[in-house]
Amino acid sequence: MLRTHLTTAWKLRYPIIGAPMAYVGRGRLAHAVSQAGGLGMIGIGSNEPVEFFEREAAIARGADQQPFGFGLMAWAIEKRPEMLQAAIQARPFLISISFGSPEPYVELIHQHGIYLATQVHSREEAIQAERIGVDLVAAQGTEAGGHTGEVGTLPLLQAVLDAVQVPVVAAGGIATARGVVAALAAGAAGVWVGTCLLASPECENTEQARARIIQSQETDTVLTRVFDVAQGLSWPPQYAGRALRNHYTDQWHANVEALAINDQARQELAQAIKEKDYDRAHIYAGEAVGLVKQQQAAATIIQQLGNGAEQLLQERYRALL
Repeated sequence: MLRTHLTTAWKLRYPIIGAPMAYVGRGRLAHAVSQAGGLGMIGIGSNEPVEFFEREAAIARGADQQPFGFGLMAWAIEKRPEMLQAAIQARPFLISISFGSPEPYVELIHQHGIYLATQVHSREEAIQAERIGVDLVAAQGTEAGGHTGEVGTLPLLQAVLDAVQVPVVAAGGIATARGVVAALAAGAAGVWVGTCLLASPECENTEQARARIIQSQETDTVLTRVFDVAQGLSWPPQYAGRALRNHYTDQWHANVEALAINDQARQELAQAIKEKDYDRAHIYAGEAVGLVKQQQAAATIIQQLGNGAEQLLQERYRALL
């Protein structure tokens, strides 16, 4: 068995955390990931009602009382502090607060016996996270799907591991057992995965979206602000979103300033989202999307990652030493 902070102190079977993916990663996916031996996370969008937290927490926890977590954005909590209160009241194992500083919330979360994580995109962010007392740092490389920074996972992971003592997990571009092994061999306490779960039936996306995921290659994504600007979302501009390229990104990625004042183009996206027209509507996915070849249950994916990493590490250890 793999032995890291996540399997010893946190008692997970595998050192694998499901990335909190807003609107597609909810209670069903979180429960499946945790039941399989990882830690499932519920992604929280900026406009989720407070009732959402308890409802999805009950699904994630299930009758078998699985641990789970919530992933929130710091900038959204600033606008709607009731979201953090709702998350705490749902009694998760872990809360992740990213894309802004979690510093104002550390003491409150710890008072309720909940672990706190944050995603970081630079060495300095990791140092600050450790200073304020987070329990886990996710070094999220630009390969990751959804909103992220601009530094690759491997250089970022090395820099963060050299800079802090708090447990670190690697995020971005990890979708097979080989990726898990690479992160663990570098010194990470585990991995934080999302794209590899996007074709799982437990995801709250559509058959059409899952088909596009399966058909896509590693070169088919773009890091863009197009969808945030078109929807008028308050994402900090330094965090663009990695999504599958489509007609809408081809048209507007290089002309975001004009998009911001083009009402017709913004209405076009709103209609495409409503109609699930993915030639224009967004599907957030990372560069590991080319490794997702078929629909698979989330439990199967987590077990393949964990068991495969154990086997590969044993084989490589014997071959290299």
